[in-house]
Amino acid sequence: MSLVDIASLPLMRRSFDWKPLWNGLFGTRLNTALTVLTLAFLVWLVPPLVRWLVLDATWTGTAQDCAAASGACWAFVVAKLRFILFAFYPQELQWRPTAALLLLLGLLVVTAQPRFWRRELLIAWLLVVGLCWALLTGTLTGSPVPSNQWGGLPVTLLVWSVCFGLSIPLAVLLALARRSKMGGLRTLAVLFIELMRGTPMVAILYVAMLILPMAIPGGQFVDKTVRAIIMITLFWSAYVAEVVRGGLQTIPHGQEEAAKALGLGYWRTMQLIVLPQALRQVIPGMVNLAIGFLLATSLLAVIGIFDLLNAARASTTDPKWLGFYDEAYLVAGIIYFLFCFGGSRYSRWLETRLKVPHH
Repeated sequence: MSLVDIASLPLMRRSFDWKPLWNGLFGTRLNTALTVLTLAFLVWLVPPLVRWLVLDATWTGTAQDCAAASGACWAFVVAKLRFILFAFYPQELQWRPTAALLLLLGLLVVTAQPRFWRRELLIAWLLVVGLCWALLTGTLTGSPVPSNQWGGLPVTLLVWSVCFGLSIPLAVLLALARRSKMGGLRTLAVLFIELMRGTPMVAILYVAMLILPMAIPGGQFVDKTVRAIIMITLFWSAYVAEVVRGGLQTIPHGQEEAAKALGLGYWRTMQLIVLPQALRQVIPGMVNLAIGFLLATSLLAVIGIFDLLNAARASTTDPKWLGFYDEAYLVAGIIYFLFCFGGSRYSRWLETRLKVPHH
């Protein structure tokens, strides 16, 4: 390759075909009208939003300083960020929920990488969840903190990760049971799935608070967060089971027959042949459910558990900082968006990563 060819490579890489973009924006009358309307909407929305967010915002000071200005009160966010993240957890002990949050986030990052999908990862989850619980309760470090004072992002992430993680194996068993040739087992699976899917999550949470303590011996002494985790896991497993069942139906029945001809039993066939393919098919659906379940944790507020959104709302009731709902909900919304957007991008990456090439 000559020096002229080497010098021209960056220019070749920077070349961009604008024709598809132009056709998409102005190729037809409808596209042109939609583009003009979108631009007009942005011109109407963006300038006042930028003024409120940045130009007229109050970055430091008191509530009185914010009241005198017309923009956002970021001084409120600075003052109440700890409360939004950790709720009523004692401020001098907030290193505990911080450590628990970092442990959960680190383990989620590790779990997201297929090369770590081994039996040791399950052991790591058991250890990390137990350690996070011990940190929040103060079992290992003294100064116990009751669950009524827990809240914010660590509780949201702990409940979501534990419930969704436990619901997946239950969902696989339910999906297999619903496809079983044993009539009694299939009927029980159908009844459970349809009962859970037909019940609002709010009702499930009330069952965790009012009925579950009476159904379990000594249930009144079981922490309400544990009761909520039990019932939410059962509730979510019904939804995940239908997604898994949809993946199982995409696998040709001939593969099971071929495995049986090779001498493989039912469970080995499911483990080695059917389930790996079925779960690969439902990655988008599983991630979509995971995102929806993360947002649904805001319903924990109905039983007095201060999740992230409820902690943000409660932060606006401080007599020193009354009424800054927009800023509080904006912070919570940004945190939810980061998790949800990251989950959607991860779904696309994982789907490509696990895609089987066709020759």
